[in-house]
Amino acid sequence: MTDRTHFGFQQVPEDEKSKRVGEVFRSVASNYDLMNDLMSLGLHRWWKRFTVELSGVRAGSRVLDVASGSGDLALAYTRRAGPTGQVWMTDINAAMLEVGRDKLIDAGYFPPLALCDAERLPFPADTFDCVSVAFGLRNMTHKDRALAEMTRVARPGGRVVVLEFSKPWKPLAPAYDAYSFSILPRLGKHVARDEAAYRYLAESIRMHPDQETLKAMMAGAGLARVEYFNLSAGVVALHRGWKL
Repeated sequence: MTDRTHFGFQQVPEDEKSKRVGEVFRSVASNYDLMNDLMSLGLHRWWKRFTVELSGVRAGSRVLDVASGSGDLALAYTRRAGPTGQVWMTDINAAMLEVGRDKLIDAGYFPPLALCDAERLPFPADTFDCVSVAFGLRNMTHKDRALAEMTRVARPGGRVVVLEFSKPWKPLAPAYDAYSFSILPRLGKHVARDEAAYRYLAESIRMHPDQETLKAMMAGAGLARVEYFNLSAGVVALHRGWKL
């Protein structure tokens, strides 16, 4: 019997989830940045800036940006790492990786790319000073395997950082739910021409582990001193751990 996992609120065979997620992101790739600005009221830029500040990336750093998407973090890391550093962009979705690649090329950078599954990263162990994933972990079928792979390719003393939607402050939950399941799909319908994709987004956030659960998962993957920072009243959380 095929193992099953969640795709939003649906239960689907594990081997179908990545295909369905791929269809979602192929559909929204061209409007991805615009929708991020609209649905977060621009806050995603601040969340990402905070992530970069806490990443420890500096001149000469080797960085892996997993599920790089439209490349916002990769671009910020590239500017920080400078000409002596190296920032790899990876994504399982070719359409999204192309959007991110083009963004960096437009800014004057030519990043190394890898089209790959985060659960099977094509890099040697102990390679990167920082391994980062932003708003991608919740879409992965086996989050524990992806976290283990990110830990594997980080060098001893390196960091793994995870920026992801999380569980908001309880008094905020009713308004957040109303926004997520009413306004967000409408934005998707009228701007990205794909209401279902943004309904999936809202559902996938609810199925993602909360702050403490993800902290425990990162520790279980072999990371030490795992901590998290709630942003925007816990709507988003940044987790950070070190590889010993």
